[in-house]
Amino acid sequence: MKSIVSFGLAVAVTAGAAHAVVPSPPAELAPIPVSLLVDLGSGQVLEQRHPDTPFLPASVTKVMTAFVAFEEISAGRLPLDRVFAERPETEKEWFAKGTNMYLTVHDRPTTRDLLHGIMTQSANDACVVLAEGYAGSVQAWTGKMNDAARRLGMTRSHYNTPNGWMDEGQTYVTARDMVKLADAMITRYPDLYREFSGHKHWYWHGHAGDVAMRSHDPTVGVVPGADGIKTGYTREAGYNFVGTAEREGRRLVMVLAGSPTTPVRDAAARALLEWGFSAWTARHLFDKGQPLAEAQVQDGADLSVPLVANREVHATMPSGSKAKVTLAVHYKGPLMAPIRKGDEVGELEIRVQGLAPGRVPLFAGRDVGKAGPLDRLRNGLINLFS
Repeated sequence: MKSIVSFGLAVAVTAGAAHAVVPSPPAELAPIPVSLLVDLGSGQVLEQRHPDTPFLPASVTKVMTAFVAFEEISAGRLPLDRVFAERPETEKEWFAKGTNMYLTVHDRPTTRDLLHGIMTQSANDACVVLAEGYAGSVQAWTGKMNDAARRLGMTRSHYNTPNGWMDEGQTYVTARDMVKLADAMITRYPDLYREFSGHKHWYWHGHAGDVAMRSHDPTVGVVPGADGIKTGYTREAGYNFVGTAEREGRRLVMVLAGSPTTPVRDAAARALLEWGFSAWTARHLFDKGQPLAEAQVQDGADLSVPLVANREVHATMPSGSKAKVTLAVHYKGPLMAPIRKGDEVGELEIRVQGLAPGRVPLFAGRDVGKAGPLDRLRNGLINLFS
């Protein structure tokens, strides 16, 4: 039977014993009911307000549509140059409905065209054409969205539409779940993320005319290091934003939901990211891919497997703080062979004295095959004399 294996990790961290004094978040957040700021390199929450309260995402829904597409592209099932054709019924329902690429049945957009339309223009019709053209129906595509949400641990989110159009509250997410989604998009598919996120302008030359697409992202080109991800608005949802920025190896992800106006949301987004970088500092712990612990393996060709992180790992603390840092590794062990390199098998807990702990996922650093007869004999001897 597997059990939770936990052990402390000794690292060279120069730190005193003083408790960290948490800096006050920026005043611009005051009118916004839902907010969350997380440092992905430590998993630590720097600011939060109702992070587990479900909200209507509006066009922030399209982050999951893009993520599902990234999964299919990465698996080799959805080529970027695949050509799509819009159904007449889809054109009739979605042409010029909200933000749009103005697709018609005469157009032949590729996957790449649709994803630029989704991520830059926030095109409602592009989401439906992608969903129907690839999965056969919107219902089948949203099934993929909900399956991805389940696998990512987005336990309080549900998708009923690929584009966030009003659906009487059947599509909802939480800020904490959206950080999980943004983390997965950025770390698992960095090349696709860079190709389709963070563009201020893109152009579509369609049958109905040229469309100069424009992103409403309030941080790209304004906040250094900002490179996405998605805004959203409906009358019911208010003004939402999932944003991120990276500076000197630190990646922050932010969620704002329910803002009353565009200026309030945009000012808060810029202020929160700048506060995250200026009021907090990172103490480096491990490089990306650096082995930081060993996990026991049962019935494997090897007795253990190195654990690595898929990002640079650091402890985040208020600027100027000398708070104590402690680390612990947790996994359900012993791990059962076979294990593939890159399998997520545990997590690193990072505790900065005076702050809530952060958690960073850990992955198998190499393959471990099933044990053969000679492996079992060798492993038995090692266990006997160890």
